[in-house]
Amino acid sequence: MSTKNPNSSDLASEPKKRRRVGIAKIDAGVDPADCIKIYLVSSKEEVDAPESFCVESVDFERFFEEDGKIYGYKGLKITIWVSTISFHAYADISFESKSDGGKGITDLKASLQNIFAETLLDEKDKFLKTFSAERDIVKSMVSNAKIVEHKAPNGHSGDSNSDLKSDASSLEVVRVVGTSVGEVYVRLVPLAMLLVDGSSPIDIMDPRWELYLLIQKKVNDQEDTQHRLLGFAALYRFYHYPGSERLRLSQILVLPPFQRKGYGRFLLEGLNVVAVTEDAYDLTIEEPLDSLQHVRTCIDVQRLLAFDPIKDALASVVLSLKQENLSKRSQTVLFGPPLDVVEEVRKSLKITKRQFLQCWEVLIYLGLDPVDKYMENYRTIILDHIKASVIGKDAGDAGKQVVDVPTEFDQELSFVMFKSQNAESSIVAREDDQNNQEEQIQQLVSERIKEVQLIARKVSQQHP
Repeated sequence: MSTKNPNSSDLASEPKKRRRVGIAKIDAGVDPADCIKIYLVSSKEEVDAPESFCVESVDFERFFEEDGKIYGYKGLKITIWVSTISFHAYADISFESKSDGGKGITDLKASLQNIFAETLLDEKDKFLKTFSAERDIVKSMVSNAKIVEHKAPNGHSGDSNSDLKSDASSLEVVRVVGTSVGEVYVRLVPLAMLLVDGSSPIDIMDPRWELYLLIQKKVNDQEDTQHRLLGFAALYRFYHYPGSERLRLSQILVLPPFQRKGYGRFLLEGLNVVAVTEDAYDLTIEEPLDSLQHVRTCIDVQRLLAFDPIKDALASVVLSLKQENLSKRSQTVLFGPPLDVVEEVRKSLKITKRQFLQCWEVLIYLGLDPVDKYMENYRTIILDHIKASVIGKDAGDAGKQVVDVPTEFDQELSFVMFKSQNAESSIVAREDDQNNQEEQIQQLVSERIKEVQLIARKVSQQHP
């Protein structure tokens, strides 16, 4: 065999070949919501079953990397089952391949451990055995708990306006305090972190934290009473000078399979019972979502409709709105409740002033019958209320400004007020924004009236 060696002239005549250099693509990562599915299951038969309850709209991003993505995997699929019996979890992880694409490889086990902690089991068989081995765990949780609200199987409860349908089970709201709080909460905290918007774990070592569990009790065919946890709430007791307590609801969750069935309302009613019977100063809710605020207001409006001390003041406001034409008024009148009524509502019903003012708008709407005839007046008072809260009654003072400042203290309590040397320029700046501001305020008015109408319809159905 021989080889041909090209001479120098041949080499010179051939064009030089350029070496191609490839640039690897940087791993863009995957959104956890695109590859993770969570199922709530109450029996081992539901695991892997197509009809198992899948939890929607879970925010996983804060548990993965700095930008909330998963890196280093191709074809990643994570299926997580969470038992509603023992609240243990198991994760099945599969992928086609994994490699470092420039952003590293996400430690999936550590990330999931960060969410589920000790409730995450590493073997599927162990997880399946919990359905029988820990079937009475909820019963054990509440064995020493105090019942604060009860609904019997015939549908009767402490609240005659409850919209829960009658069935063969009973409902209880029970209070867990002391060392038991930690034992119970450790099982519930993963669901709170995943399903309660913006939540963080409570300090279980602080004795001022209390848990309220919504329990369904049902007798099975073997005459055994089964306990199922449908939801829970975490409440904190603040000291209020000189000798009372303010109750703040920090977390509340009804498990997704049981939502929109009246259970959340029943749980809130139980908390109201606690506030009233223990004579707390009031009951507040920490940053309630719109859906929670809606239920809360429906409950409070019904309570206020049956509260005699407000009836005269409400009737007086309603009569004024029926007789006057607010478009011809010379000054703003907010038509709010008298201060002594506000205080009586707080003392007797434990409703905060801010919450009562929202309910007051609904109560006025319900009193203006037929409301369409007086809608122009009603819109005017809503407009005045929003202007008072958004702009402030001192907004027209020339040159005065309130500016938030960076602080290591409570941001809501830190500000600077000053008066500009050039008041006229401040007025001009406000006039430039006036049209846009008015448009935004009118939009807020329309949205608020829609909220009031929705609440009024629901309350009217339950309180004819």
